[in-house]
Amino acid sequence: MNFVRPERSAQRVVEGRLPERASTSLSTNDGDNSLALYIHWPFCVSKCPYCDFNSHVRDSIDQPAWRDALLADLAHEAALLPGRRLTSIFFGGGTPSLMDPATAGALIDAATSHWPAAHDVEITLEANPSSVEAARFADLAAAGINRVSLGLQSLDDQALAFLGRAHLATEGLAALDVAQRHFGRVSFDLIYALPGQSAAEWEAMLARALALGTGHLSLYQLTIEPGTRFAALHAAGKLKPLDTDEAADLFELTGAMTATAGIPLYEISNHARPGQESRHNLTYWRYGDYAGIGPGAHGRRLGARTVRHRKPENFLSALARNGHGIVEEAPLSLIEGADEALVMGLRLVEGIDPQAICRRFGLDRLLDDRAVARLVASGHLEWMGERLRTTPAGRLLLDHILGQVADPQPPSAVTRSA
Repeated sequence: MNFVRPERSAQRVVEGRLPERASTSLSTNDGDNSLALYIHWPFCVSKCPYCDFNSHVRDSIDQPAWRDALLADLAHEAALLPGRRLTSIFFGGGTPSLMDPATAGALIDAATSHWPAAHDVEITLEANPSSVEAARFADLAAAGINRVSLGLQSLDDQALAFLGRAHLATEGLAALDVAQRHFGRVSFDLIYALPGQSAAEWEAMLARALALGTGHLSLYQLTIEPGTRFAALHAAGKLKPLDTDEAADLFELTGAMTATAGIPLYEISNHARPGQESRHNLTYWRYGDYAGIGPGAHGRRLGARTVRHRKPENFLSALARNGHGIVEEAPLSLIEGADEALVMGLRLVEGIDPQAICRRFGLDRLLDDRAVARLVASGHLEWMGERLRTTPAGRLLLDHILGQVADPQPPSAVTRSA
């Protein structure tokens, strides 16, 4: 079975970490001036063995210097995107809860001075559940953070040790309690499908998680990513991932339990009560514009892809030379943009409107109609009016479906820019 292995989060799909109330509108279109902002804080206390994200361990961090650097990188990006309306800010990492709350506050103030903010702007910060970081939650809330995504990862001490986490389950639950007192919206992450994990074990843990009272859960299957400690152990025969069919069973169990609890799946790895979906991540999945600043951050600006230097020291050097941390800036062709919109959109339970994507990118065709018809007939895709989406059976084979449905012939494009 070609079971989909969900990415950790949307900015992670495009590299940084990719966040809640969702609009019911369709994909972002050319008349929409909304903008999301991603800010990458690259530092961690330690490197987890499963992590391939852009995170770096340093003996010390010059907080004022990094505040100035991120503010300068933000100012450069804002100058290129005038007149936009800011709908979300997401502090990812790394471990942004290690950031001085004054730095978070300065960046929020700067962002909302560069761009007028929506009245309900979502401002999320990823946090580790250590007692040290939880002690900063009150100050982070005062700085303007209104949503926290907490990296619990497990509610079992043995699993936490296997995952290389620095906290115990009791410490994680205590941090969650503090977060729920200080922030209006709280999400937390769990990793499942660990080697040897049974359905009964995951069912019991997920039942505990669903009883903790948050409106959003990010539930990721363990993946062995190249370049990580787990990848080295796997290559040496010292780590055996859970069987693919067993992992698929856990995925189905997860969807059934969260739906029953009123926190249904809305994206391949994310579950929320209605209205509590991650607004920031929905910008990625609906293919809206977002600015990405800080080491390793990706952005999508006016039909172009931007990438910042990954290594903190290289980022600072580039900023000193050029006034920004960009290492790559490349226009996306209409076909590339449409293909990315298709891939990202089919991760969502709401699916895509193929004709809206074609109109947006000036294309005649988006899909291989014969492949779509086959997948509809086999019960893996379905039409809901003008929208095409995966069925529960199709979500188990998302990677395969994405490889089948794109139009194999380059569509003709009218003279229109993305």
